[in-house]
Amino acid sequence: MKLSIVIPAYNEEESITETIDQIEEAFSKVNIDHEIFIVNDNSKDNTLEVLKGLSEKYPNLKYETNLGPNGFGYAVRFGLERFSGDCVAVMMADLSDSPYDLIRYYTTMLEGNYDCVFGSRFIKGGKVINYPVVKKIINRIANMIIRLVMGIKYNDTTNAFKLYKREVIDGVKPILSPHFNLTIELPLKAIIRGYSYSVIPNSWTNRKYGVSKLKIKEMGSRYFFILVYCFVEKYFSRGDFKRK
Repeated sequence: MKLSIVIPAYNEEESITETIDQIEEAFSKVNIDHEIFIVNDNSKDNTLEVLKGLSEKYPNLKYETNLGPNGFGYAVRFGLERFSGDCVAVMMADLSDSPYDLIRYYTTMLEGNYDCVFGSRFIKGGKVINYPVVKKIINRIANMIIRLVMGIKYNDTTNAFKLYKREVIDGVKPILSPHFNLTIELPLKAIIRGYSYSVIPNSWTNRKYGVSKLKIKEMGSRYFFILVYCFVEKYFSRGDFKRK
């Protein structure tokens, strides 16, 4: 089963080389057919030039530029329309996600024949390194609200780092989120539409370079919109979208 790794990148010239090097180093130790598909989200720095050099070094890497509209969700959606694998993971370009965790995601999916594998940083075995205190508090409150509203046990829905089979990505369309609210739209739709999933611990490390693209003040209403959308689908759609 071929694995695709979609990585949105906006102004990540400082991080992207180390991120790709770490992924390829980890995958050199296992026999997993994979591609790395980087979406250059119309970066204003030298990200594109760095990607050109990386593609010459790593034949499994390809990249395209999303000319617009731009934003995290748009960039991920761009990649999800173009990946070539049988399953796809969304990873960040800032070194926050571990490629060794991704290998465990992939192995878990194969062994259990799950449609999705979700990571949680807040169960036994999970960890966060240098997580800003305010963001962590907001994260835990947001995930508690999502659990209560949607009636689910999964406690890290906002974690972007997840693995989906191709049929799941096709099955949760249309994807609406243009920004970071996509991180909750994909898993919530997968769950309420009846796809199987497993939750395993993963780690998260705060970025070494640059600044986070997530602006909490700008995202509250957008997360709320997607949460309401998924709530309405779960409780009022009469199962019209549920997997047959």
